[in-house]
Amino acid sequence: MIFTHDTEVSLVEAAALVNTLDSDGVDGLAEPSGLREFLDRHPFTGVVLGTEAEAAEVREIRGQLGRLWQVPDRDAAVPIINEILAACDARPFLVRHDAWDWHLHVTPPEAPLAQRMAAEAAMAFLELIRADDWARLKSCAADDCHDVLVDLSKNRSKRFCDDGNCGNRAAVAAYRARKRAR
Repeated sequence: MIFTHDTEVSLVEAAALVNTLDSDGVDGLAEPSGLREFLDRHPFTGVVLGTEAEAAEVREIRGQLGRLWQVPDRDAAVPIINEILAACDARPFLVRHDAWDWHLHVTPPEAPLAQRMAAEAAMAFLELIRADDWARLKSCAADDCHDVLVDLSKNRSKRFCDDGNCGNRAAVAAYRARKRAR
């Protein structure tokens, strides 16, 4: 484990949230049902209303988090992260619930869902900055994929996203190209 478990989970969830809007403009969160499906895969503790207003707030947070994959370095990310933390009124505290041992939350469970999602993601990005590991934020290397990813491998070699079988398709294409060249 490179980072604490909750940091890794938050980073992966942030990437998954950003990836709910694909390059063709198809929005996986266009309807509240899309948000429910996302939360089934990436659960958050606390109040979930399931309303259109809540889905709209999460879509707005998605845009803010997506900006973090576009900045050139951690210095450029700091103002964005600080802005998110301030807007969420983040106040760290330790909690233990469900199967999780003591870990950090930064918003109360009754805070709006988008605020909780943004604050947890911002705290995870904060850890990337503190570890001087901003290069772990990447875009999928497949030519036809625009998803973002967090490279949590020890040697920082992850190149493809987890969602589109992009790595498998690239490996098959490379194999076929080598075979044709022979």
